[in-house]
Amino acid sequence: MALEVGGKTVETDEEGYLENRDEWNMDIAKAIAEAENLDMTDNHWEVVNFLREYYDEYQIAPAVRVLTKAIGKKLGKDKGNSKYLYELFPYGPAKQACKIAGLPKPTGCV
Repeated sequence: MALEVGGKTVETDEEGYLENRDEWNMDIAKAIAEAENLDMTDNHWEVVNFLREYYDEYQIAPAVRVLTKAIGKKLGKDKGNSKYLYELFPYGPAKQACKIAGLPKPTGCV
C-alpha cells in the first residue's frame, strides 16, 4: 500500500505501518493520524515523540505495558496509565501511536 503526502508517495504495509521509518516526518505522521481519525494535540505528539526516542534507544517498539511504565517514569503518573493513553489513542496506544510515529508494529500486538 502507499500513502500520498505532499506529492510524495510513501510505502506502507497492509495495516498502514511505514515500510521505511527513515521516510517519517511530521506531515506523514499527520496524514497517518488523519487516516486513523485522530486530531493530534500536544499530548498526542508527546507520546509519539517518546516512542520515537524509545525506539532509537532500544530498537524495538514497546508493547502497551512497557509503554505505560516508561511514560509514567518520564512524563509522570497522570500520563503513565492505560486510561490516559487509550483516551489519546482509542485503537490501542502502542499499536496506533507506533503507526503514527512511523515505527514497526509493536511485538505482541495482534
